[in-house]
Amino acid sequence: MNKTELIQDDHDYVWHPFTQMGVYSETDPIIIERGEGSYLYDVNGKAYLDGYASLWVNVHGHNNARLNNAINEQLGKIAHSTLLGSSNVPSIELAKRLVEITPGNLRKVFYSDTGSASVEIAIKMAYQYWKNKNPEKYAAKKKFLTLKNGYHGDTIGAVSVGGIDAFHAIFKDLIFENIQVGCPSLFKSDYETEAELIESITAEIREILEKQSEEICGFVIEPLIQGATGLYAQPVRFLKEVEKLCREFGVLLIVDEVATGFGRTGTMFACERADVNPDIMCLAKGITGGYLPLAATLTSQEVYDAFLSGSHAEKTFFHGHTYTGNQVTCSAAIENLNLFEETNLIAHIEKTSALLKSELEALNNLDYVGNIRGYGLMYGVELVEPKETESPLSIATVEKIIQTCKENGLMIRNLENVITFVPVLNMSESEIKKMTDIFKNALNHVMHETIA
Repeated sequence: MNKTELIQDDHDYVWHPFTQMGVYSETDPIIIERGEGSYLYDVNGKAYLDGYASLWVNVHGHNNARLNNAINEQLGKIAHSTLLGSSNVPSIELAKRLVEITPGNLRKVFYSDTGSASVEIAIKMAYQYWKNKNPEKYAAKKKFLTLKNGYHGDTIGAVSVGGIDAFHAIFKDLIFENIQVGCPSLFKSDYETEAELIESITAEIREILEKQSEEICGFVIEPLIQGATGLYAQPVRFLKEVEKLCREFGVLLIVDEVATGFGRTGTMFACERADVNPDIMCLAKGITGGYLPLAATLTSQEVYDAFLSGSHAEKTFFHGHTYTGNQVTCSAAIENLNLFEETNLIAHIEKTSALLKSELEALNNLDYVGNIRGYGLMYGVELVEPKETESPLSIATVEKIIQTCKENGLMIRNLENVITFVPVLNMSESEIKKMTDIFKNALNHVMHETIA
């Protein structure tokens, strides 16, 4: 099939996620045909640096021989058998590995296939946990504490604990109530210091818990960075203060590490930076190196034990997916973890993240750069109208910058007026420099035209 036919069929048959198709269909799309290392190649053979890691998932580069071989080797044995009532070798091996590398409180692994599903499972587990413990004593526990500007996925439960009106306001009649506290980001806040911010927001959380802890099942939080709302970075100590309050008031701490896990923020998991031990952790995205859909919800032994009984229908967690614990996806995840260890990838990320931070922070003196924030290889550059630091740069101008980057061989995305840099995790230092150079040139070119 030639490119013209592919474009026509794309417009005729495919409904793209998070995309206004009326706008999308006005231009010819980039159609990716293959990948190699940090690069994507379209059907014309043009190369693009993968500056968004194919939506924040790719770890060891595209077309990695080791991951390919692990998948093919498993296919030579079996592609899938159900985890309902039986088990399989890769799912057992992976569960053990995940428990070994995640915070010590986590002991059990429940598989699913998307980040949203992993959060949905965590919500249902937390709710049922209290009912299983004592349905009369904890009858009022029906709500979740969350952060403003939070994003946890697009299934109904995950939407219910989210905080993005632009995405989710339309579904307000379908979702359950949550209790939101302030976004712990210094940018665009009324606080002058991180210490002041932490003190104020933790005081707000304490006040809520003192009045309503008997109604709250858990606190759902993206640790260190709130992703889809614009990469809002938190002070590291904030997460530890949240953990202390959850322990004090008997509320489960649920960390959504779908985006931040597997090296993205510079440590294997964001919780490590704050020495935090959650009750439940949600994982996805980088878990298979960006190859196959897999997610996991990890729980403490205490949470797991609340679901045990001697009768099938009593306290059972009635949740599952057809491909839960699939052998092929679990095999890819195991090899992904092997590569993390053998390539010492976390040490590599320490070097490249320092370079990325330095390259981006060099833009701080520009009057149309309002803020630069992030951790590891997860950074956002907030663009504003020149000399108006509180006024977001127009989306039309931002999209022109993105388009110019693509024309010059860099695939990145924006979240409204925030340009995101979430590259392939093993991207080389020279490729990081190339990525930022393309962006800087595009930014300078478009803004020069705009200002002129």
